[in-house]
Amino acid sequence: MTTEFSRVERLDTIGGEDRQVAIEADAEERLALSRRFGLVSLDRLSATFAIRRDGAAVIARGRVSAAVVQSCTVTGTPLPTTVDEEVALRFVEPATAAEGDEEVELSGDALDTIEIEGGGIDLGEASAETMALALDPFPRSPDAAAVLKQAGVISEEEAGAFGALAGLKAKLEGKA
Repeated sequence: MTTEFSRVERLDTIGGEDRQVAIEADAEERLALSRRFGLVSLDRLSATFAIRRDGAAVIARGRVSAAVVQSCTVTGTPLPTTVDEEVALRFVEPATAAEGDEEVELSGDALDTIEIEGGGIDLGEASAETMALALDPFPRSPDAAAVLKQAGVISEEEAGAFGALAGLKAKLEGKA
């Protein structure tokens, strides 16, 4: 699988001791990722990892950071934001990942598991996905609530059961 930001570390180069890896997306990769994730722009995406073998798996721990511009979902206003996420990943062979279909409860410190593809681990794709998951899926500008109210969209509180009763009461009082 080819991705916009691919930084593959071959399995045969990963040993039992931590090895530091630093990656950064170039302008072309950032442009492609901004299109993929529906961003106004992706001004920076970088990551640092300590990778090592753990039996048949590979453990990658580190940090992903990015400078992103998203659009307000209400007004379309550009909203600059930053991502600074710790990441802990466990890359496993596909057969290991698919073992057992039963549901397993994970502890808070459990590692996200990703299947190894093509004899390597793609730290670039893992970084891009980490960044995307860290972003607010519905970013709103400070004036979004006012714009919604002006357009006649009511808040969750107003839309609740008591909000509907208040509207009915106002109608009844108007007819009385």
